[in-house]
Parts: sequence; structure tokens; C-alpha cells
Amino acid sequence: MGQRKSGHVTLHDVARACGYSVSTVSIVLSEAPLSQNVAASTRTQIREVAQRLGYHPDAYARSLRRRRSLTVGVLAYDLSDPFCIPIVQGIQSGLQPASYVPLLMDAQTQRKHFDSYLKLILERRAEGVIVIASWVFEETNLLADIEKNHVPIVILGRDLTRRKISSLLIDNETGGALALRHLIELGHRNIAVIRGPEEMFDSEPRWTGIRRQAAQSGIKFDPRLTFQLPGVLDPTSGFEGGRALARTMLDAGPPFTAVLAFDDLTALGVMRGMSEAGLRIPQDCSIVGFDDVLPAAVATPGITTVHQPLQQMGLLAAQWTLEAIEAHEGTATVHRHRAVPELVVRGSTGPPAKAPAQRKART
Repeated sequence: MGQRKSGHVTLHDVARACGYSVSTVSIVLSEAPLSQNVAASTRTQIREVAQRLGYHPDAYARSLRRRRSLTVGVLAYDLSDPFCIPIVQGIQSGLQPASYVPLLMDAQTQRKHFDSYLKLILERRAEGVIVIASWVFEETNLLADIEKNHVPIVILGRDLTRRKISSLLIDNETGGALALRHLIELGHRNIAVIRGPEEMFDSEPRWTGIRRQAAQSGIKFDPRLTFQLPGVLDPTSGFEGGRALARTMLDAGPPFTAVLAFDDLTALGVMRGMSEAGLRIPQDCSIVGFDDVLPAAVATPGITTVHQPLQQMGLLAAQWTLEAIEAHEGTATVHRHRAVPELVVRGSTGPPAKAPAQRKART
């Protein structure tokens, strides 16, 4: 067989190799009803040749004939953030049984990339769009364009049901309250808190839940031990922010026995900063995170955290998207789901130390 222009084995290649017409080969390999009119021995020969050559059906050509792209655009705010990975895995698991392929885009926490990728998703004729939102997400005109083209959208991390967009969220208020309640039940009263960046959608409701639990438990936060991460568009800013704030809170003066961090990366940064200052976790200071991403589980000690069912949320987003694609125009159900968080206790928390945390002399 001569060299092909394309690297892919085609129907023509299989037809030449087995000596039958392209139409016969196509009928057999597509398992069309007419294939029953082809002799069994011929069908077997064609399939054996196709397997030997490594032939696979041309999904792109098939989608053009059916006017279906069989793709779903997945726009993540930052794939370097471990928060995104299990969500993407869930989306992929949900799409695979229906033979849909995720068209994955990484906005790298930049609004210009976010907008341009939404436009690209439209141009590539994706049949649905799933957005993993963060502070870079805005209700742009491009979202309106997607709606006008009747492309189903699912948003993770923000409630846009008022715009008839299915939305998946976490109950951040309950999660914040869970984290603080755990520390209080261990006996902690002097607790430092690191709030999330002001631009992030999760920051305010999580802080609201923490304050609600504090009021119910009679806990008052020292303003000198209440911090907020800056809105830096850097995937490592949470870790570095936590590391820097650990040193700041140790130098601030007020005693504390525990730190409640905005998320797991921040908690890991706090743990690094405390360790560099000579403190042991949890003997000298307890630390709680939020999200339950993989680094929190494999750290030493493991980070006590508030678990978000990230993979399950991605799976549900895929299911909703496929539902909407198959529904007739204007009949798709607009969903809203607020996932319930759970506390995961690991080695980073324990009863308060007899002496509050302070910087130890380096040896």
C-alpha cells in the first residue's frame, strides 16, 4: 500500500487492502442495516483488515454529516489550581458514555482569555458550555451570545438561575460554620482567620458562616488576627499569602491557638510559615482549610478541611448539559443545586496548646 497523505487510516485504505468497494466497506464497518445483505465471510474479512490496519471511524466527518459537533466547551478559570482538576474529571466521566468530548480551555485567571475562549467555543460549534467560575468570571456579552445561539450553559461556583442558566454551588455559609465549630469543639477560643480575596464569589458567604457560628458560640475575633488574601491573579498566591500571613500573625502580638484559612492552599502556606518559625502542627497551632483538594490529603500532617464534592459536581454538570442538548429548544430545565459540605478531620487540628502560638527561636 502506498504512502497516505494523512496519518489516519481511511475507508479507502481498508477498501484497497481487502479488494472491496468503499461503499461496501462503509456499510459493513458502520454496521448499517444493509450490512446484513453482505455475505458473512465478507463482513468478517473487512473487519479483520480494518483491525489489522488500525482503522477508526472518522468522528469529525460523521459529525459534519449529522450537523453535530459532539463537543462540550469546558472553560476553567485556572487548571493549575488543584480545585479544578476533580471537577474536570467529573465532567469527563459524565460526557464519555454519551461519546461527547470536552473542549477544555484554561483561562489562566485572566479575563481576556476567558472572553476569547468563550468566543472560540461558539466558533467551534460546541453543543454545550460548562464554566468553572471564579473572580475572573463576568456576565459578558458573550454569555448573551451563547444564550442567543441556544447553547446550553452550566455554571459551577455562581448562581445565574435568574438568567435561566443552570447553576452548581457549594453551601459556603454552612462550610464556614463547620470549620469554626470544629475548632471551638476542640477548645479553641483565640482563633486567627484568613478571609478569601474580595473578588472571589466564595469569600463573603464563607465569612458570613464563620461569623454566624462565632456569634452563636460567643467567640469574638481580634481584628489584629483577621486577615484577607489579596486579589492577586497568581495560582500560587493562596499558598504564598498563607505563608506570609503566618509570619505576620506571629509578629502581631495577640495570642492564638488556631488558624482558620480560606482554602487548602492557604492552609498549606500557613503550615509552611509556622514550621519555618519553629512551631509544630497541631501541637503548637491547629490549622483548618477548605475544599479538600489532593495536596491537603497528602501533606504531613494532613490538613483538616471542609470537603466539597468536586468530582460529583462536575459529573452533575455534565449530566445537566447532556440533558439540555437532547431537550427541544426552550424546554430544557434550569437546575440549581447547592452541594452540602462535610468536615474532614486530619492531623492538622488538635486541642489548644497550653501556651498560645509564638515564634520560636531557631536552633
